[in-house]
Amino acid sequence: MGQMAKKGLIIAIDGPSAAGKSTVGKILARRYHYTYIDTGAMYRALALKAMQAGIAEDDEVSLTDLLHRNTISLQNVFGEGKQGKEGGGHLRILWNSEDVTSMIRTQQVGMMASKISALPGVRLAMVEIQRQIGRQGAVVMDGRDIGSFVFPEADKKFFLDASLEERARRRFEELRQKGMEVSFQEVMADLAARDRNDQSRQLAPLVKSEDAIVIDSTHRGIEEVVEIMVREIGI
Repeated sequence: MGQMAKKGLIIAIDGPSAAGKSTVGKILARRYHYTYIDTGAMYRALALKAMQAGIAEDDEVSLTDLLHRNTISLQNVFGEGKQGKEGGGHLRILWNSEDVTSMIRTQQVGMMASKISALPGVRLAMVEIQRQIGRQGAVVMDGRDIGSFVFPEADKKFFLDASLEERARRRFEELRQKGMEVSFQEVMADLAARDRNDQSRQLAPLVKSEDAIVIDSTHRGIEEVVEIMVREIGI
């Protein structure tokens, strides 16, 4: 009966950092007129505000309290891309009413997010928020534990992967385009550390769900990855 009440599918995309999850997630959401939810961005928003407040990365009580006392919301802003393609648009991350989208994509915020997301209290509180947003369906949700923990009952589960070197190359180019001065080796070391954090945390580590469709994007373009997913979704 719960499944019948949903207004659309729950599509889960898991995988390590810089595998392309957010890019394909936005495209799928626009194609199906679904809501796109970047769960990693939600942890980044909390990390940013914790850093600004001087809260330590292991202060679970203060971090959880900070999350409970504030509101994280996501706004999908879909439009035409530069060439009129369906990848156009972006996601706005709001902390209460403040747009923090442009402030959460630094390496420092990313590493802080990886560390605080391993704290059980923080993760359980954030997962409840994510479940409230997604349980009505018609969502594309990406993260590390969507299919395995947040929505194990998701209608379609994907695990999007790529080699560490390819993921580092993508993230390096992304940061350089934003004018950030970083070295390739620094970016790769950061991603490797985040992989270790994500895979080794006690609660809801990064794992491939047994029923997830695994896609390696190392040698695939975004369009090819999207088409594979569209065929598997079948709507």
